Formats: sequence, C-alpha cells, structure tokens
Amino acid sequence: MAGLILPTEGELSIFGQKQTYLRLDQENPPDVRLVFQNPALLGSLTIEENVGFILERNKNLSKKFIQEIVRECLEEVGLFNIEKKLPNELSGGMQKRVSFARALIREQELDKKNQPLLLFDEPTAGLDPIASSRIEDLINKTNNKANGSSIVVSHVLSTIERTSEKVVILYGGKFRWAGSIDEFKKSNDPYVFQFRNGKLAGPMQPKDI
Repeated sequence: MAGLILPTEGELSIFGQKQTYLRLDQENPPDVRLVFQNPALLGSLTIEENVGFILERNKNLSKKFIQEIVRECLEEVGLFNIEKKLPNELSGGMQKRVSFARALIREQELDKKNQPLLLFDEPTAGLDPIASSRIEDLINKTNNKANGSSIVVSHVLSTIERTSEKVVILYGGKFRWAGSIDEFKKSNDPYVFQFRNGKLAGPMQPKDI
C-alpha cells in the first residue's frame, strides 16, 4: 500500500502513532494492508507473483524463500498447488482467497513488532449468504493469523455481526453512532434500528436525513 491520504481536518493516528507524513516518507511506517472489494489481481502475473509481489522488492530474499512464504499463505486460506496459475484460471471465490493470502504477507523491512492494520473494503458485497459466511470466517482467520486489527467497511448485517467487536455507523458523511457489537444488537438508536431493520424507528430530524 503506497500510503494513506492525510486528513484535511483533525488528526489521524494508527496504534497511537500520529500520521503526519505519507507512508513512503516514514522511516518506520505502520503496517497497513488492504483487501479490496474485488480481488484486484494482476492478470499478467501468476498467483505466486501476485501474492509475493511486495517481497520481490527485497533483493536479500531468495526466490526459494519467497516461494515458501507464498505457499504457506495460500495454504492458510485453503488453496493448494495453484502458484503457477494465472488469475483467469481460477474461480471468483478462489481469486478472493488469493487476495486474503496477499494480506498475510509482511513487508520484511517493517519492524516485526508492528501490529498490522487490515482494511477490508466491502468484502461480502453481492455475495449469497453461504459465500458471505465463508468470507466472514476467512476475515476472522486472516486477522488472527496476521495477529492484527481490522477495519471492515460493510453494509451486510451478517458481516458486521460475525466479524466485529466495535461498530461505527456513518450516515451522510458523519459519524452517527458507535458502540460494541452487543450494544449494536440491542440499541434502539434510530440509525442502528434503520440499519438492522431497513426502516426508521421514531422521528428523525430533517438535518439527519
């Protein structure tokens, strides 16, 4: 990930570290990894090259070592013997798993004590309930394996309930509600109620709509 856009207002901190420079300008940048809504694989590269792409920049790593890391990451998401295939030779679900395997790769020059932050952009959008459940399980497994923290952007209720500890609701470009997942399930806040049930609960001010 090349960098995070700096805020035009307020402050941005990652694990207590204030972000005042672009990631590429930092001597010890935060470990931030992004899983796109679509797999975003490079079609001209093999699966091995896609997953290990970020490691290829480190000239101190042997090709054999990179291959071993890539194979281990693929196996963590349930993929075997596909390293030499191209993305178009895989199903959509398998491509999705490859993108999760890529999120397990750690840049070797980063301080290993850095806790990774995983960003998931609508990971279950447009999927049927069974496929969504599999991806939700994969989100939890990937986060645990990476020993990191995750921010999951989603409008799918099951994804929020199965992958979250804390929930923040954004509406109209503003933060409207925040709380634990247990509070989210019980809250009668109109924004929470609308999200859970698809309709409003009680009167809402025009400025809130």
